[in-house]
Amino acid sequence: MNESTTPGGSAAFELRFRSLFHAGRALAFPCDGGGHVDVARLSAHARANLARARAAVGRDYALPAVEVRTLN
Repeated sequence: MNESTTPGGSAAFELRFRSLFHAGRALAFPCDGGGHVDVARLSAHARANLARARAAVGRDYALPAVEVRTLN
């Protein structure tokens, strides 16, 4: 198993929106390797955060990046 897969074998990626003003702050959402978020699987709060992040790209958040999710 490599670091981009979970024990079940599926990839573990996240779509990460980094703050333009607060280093270390970001909003991250589980996604596939192409950056597609399954919105139906998100909580209402997470859906609202995703919509807010997408609307604030260039103003509050950088363009999103697909990253390998670090599992703690």
